[in-house]
Amino acid sequence: MRVLRRGDAGPDVAEIRSILAGMDLLPPVTGTDDDYDTFDVAVEHAVRAFQQRRGLMTDGIVGPATFQALKGASYHLGSRPLSYMIASPVHGDDVFTLQERLTELGFDAGRPDGYFGPATERALKTFQRDMRLTPDGMCGPATIRELHRLSSPRARGGRPVFLREQEQVRQAGPRLRGKRIVIDPGHGGDDLGVVAGGLREADIAWDLARRLEGRMKATGMEALISRGPNHSPTELERARFANDAGADLFLSLHSDKNASPRAQGVASFHFGNGNGTTSTVGELLAGFIQREVAARTGLQDNRTHYKSWDIFTRTRCPAVRIEIGYLTNPDDARKLGDPGFRDIVAEGILIAVKRLYLLGEGDQPTGTFTFADVLAHELAKAE
Repeated sequence: MRVLRRGDAGPDVAEIRSILAGMDLLPPVTGTDDDYDTFDVAVEHAVRAFQQRRGLMTDGIVGPATFQALKGASYHLGSRPLSYMIASPVHGDDVFTLQERLTELGFDAGRPDGYFGPATERALKTFQRDMRLTPDGMCGPATIRELHRLSSPRARGGRPVFLREQEQVRQAGPRLRGKRIVIDPGHGGDDLGVVAGGLREADIAWDLARRLEGRMKATGMEALISRGPNHSPTELERARFANDAGADLFLSLHSDKNASPRAQGVASFHFGNGNGTTSTVGELLAGFIQREVAARTGLQDNRTHYKSWDIFTRTRCPAVRIEIGYLTNPDDARKLGDPGFRDIVAEGILIAVKRLYLLGEGDQPTGTFTFADVLAHELAKAE
């Protein structure tokens, strides 16, 4: 599809307007509306509202991610048959509703993310067997009738997902040895990312990834880098790399830019779809990283935020993306250009991962735990 923005017109704009009107973000289109196929200011504002609600980039532009989310929002459970497709997973609000409904009934459909994947198929087949339906993994009329009939769920919302994620971290234990972490330096190859002040985002991310890799391996972790220095995988390829590796955590490293040179600081992102569903462990890790990096570097704390980016929805493990400084800000750029500063950032991220697995055991205040403390703790646990 073509990218749509203010000033565009045509039948694809009319479709977007219709979807937005169906969500009460725009007035309904009437037969006398001469602008039904025009992307005007009202449409841009409605798109921004939708993007903010769904954890997308709030730019008022309908690109592939926003268009997919808009199309997905037009489906409700029962409006189409649902099944697992390997090449192109079915996506939409109807899938999200199915996942939540199965979870509420005690069937493990995985993290509710709106994608019909293997976990959703397994949960659906188990539900169908229990209801004495044909366990074909196809959510059709008979299955939907049973889902609607069972009006007293045993649990509400995402609590079972919360418990499972927390339990996985608890069972993994406080030691870092054996944990498999995928480090994802943003951009790469011909995609340089932000370029400003003689610095390139791809280079900084690669250097930081190597520094973090060395520290993680020193603690006994298995650290894997998602790309080479001259390669720029897509987000789906990066997610597939983490899934194929059986990663415990996924850490994506970036820097930011802004038209204003005054924009500065560090921000961390985790999975969340705007419907109250988040990756509990991802949110916890993002908070640890955010506080450690901000405390150690003096970068402005821009806090943590939920997003529904592909890098979050398509990875099976908890994932966090860190935007470390703005290359368009002179002070942030000066810091990022210093190898010693990048060492501090790498240590802060490592400490945050350690704090995640400690779950409060022998923890120390933010900004005080050191790499030497981590090594000493790992040695003590090994004895």
